[in-house]
Amino acid sequence: MASLVLTGMTPAMDRATARLRPLRLALFVSGIAPWLPVEKVFMTELGFTPALVAVMATAYAAVVPLLEIPAGILADRWSRRGVLMLAHTAALAGVVVGALSHGVVSYIVSAMILGVFFAFQSGTVDAIVYDTLLEETGTAEGYEAVYGRFQMWSSAALTGSALAGGAIAAFTSSRDAYLLTIPFALAGIVLLLRLREPTLHRRVELPGIRAHLLETGRAVRTPRVALIVCGSVLGAAALQMTFEFGPLWLLAIGTATLVFGPYTAGMTATLGLGGRLAAWLRLDRRAPSIATTILLVAAGLSLTAASSTGVVIAGQVTLAAILAAIGIHLPRLLHDAVPSQVRTGVSSGAATLSWLTFLPCSMIFGALSQAAGIHTAGWVVAALTAGTGAIVIALARRSAVPASGDGRSSVARRTAPAEDQGAVVQAACP
Repeated sequence: MASLVLTGMTPAMDRATARLRPLRLALFVSGIAPWLPVEKVFMTELGFTPALVAVMATAYAAVVPLLEIPAGILADRWSRRGVLMLAHTAALAGVVVGALSHGVVSYIVSAMILGVFFAFQSGTVDAIVYDTLLEETGTAEGYEAVYGRFQMWSSAALTGSALAGGAIAAFTSSRDAYLLTIPFALAGIVLLLRLREPTLHRRVELPGIRAHLLETGRAVRTPRVALIVCGSVLGAAALQMTFEFGPLWLLAIGTATLVFGPYTAGMTATLGLGGRLAAWLRLDRRAPSIATTILLVAAGLSLTAASSTGVVIAGQVTLAAILAAIGIHLPRLLHDAVPSQVRTGVSSGAATLSWLTFLPCSMIFGALSQAAGIHTAGWVVAALTAGTGAIVIALARRSAVPASGDGRSSVARRTAPAEDQGAVVQAACP
């Protein structure tokens, strides 16, 4: 159904995809970042040691969870496009400061500014996509396919950047890779000006800040939403650990340096593959969710024993692609279950918990890898993937169920005409 709708089978979906096109283009253009693959080279040139890299990572990681929930509340109360533009402005500023850095301190500042970008973008894009579909089609059916296409475009930009950045640094310098990123970051901000954001979250009278925070907290405490958030947290932490520590397996088994470039590009491409899988896997059904979880757990377990470069890369690619698909499916369920006026805040809260889960897991991973080797440390990733899969299975259903967020089941919303959606949301949001 989702794939049929996405290809333009209904005028309403055509309107929705046309309305979202500036956002998709903005994310693609701003995802062209040649500095990413040469960051560690540039940091070494600035005088970073492994200990200082850890300091930079800690400073950066502290910014994101600190700002995510306030940014989500701001998006719900003010403007999601506005918050997204602030995010991309922070990304531009971070790249500029990084490009102009000639020492460790200034580069750490640039990393912290980049953390502001991640905090402000968190939960904003998926909320815009979800509410635009509701406004234009009267249903969120097809969300996975539409958002998956966003993911594929962003992945293409990042993968191309991973391949081009190394060549740019080789023929010019790593600093030039940063400088060449700036016009793309600026173009992304300009494209966002063309986005007409949805206004469902403004169709009810907003309470005061304290009441808004309490309403956001109440939404998370419902059993189904809490389970969805838990699955999102475990899945996001597992995906982040796979990308952060994945190369360590290749180093441990003596993989040739030549392999790392294609490996990095391949891992980045899994985000786009996950976007395609999200619409195809049908994780809302029990049988596909069980089969997917078995494959996910097997991929996680491969990191606890595999000693072949091919097996390790295949395991990590499989792991990342499935987790990326789950990372689209679970936010869809989350948006189904909460009203629009707290949608971004709840999503940002889940992302904050993901960061807070990643930090201790990474510390445990580091301690295990130091004491017993990388394969023993792989059990941390395997445990996170198993927990994620178990929750996906628990949430799977054979037929649509009523959603607390917009007051109707997915089936009911499919039958509601788009022009009546405002009434649906008004009735559902007290």
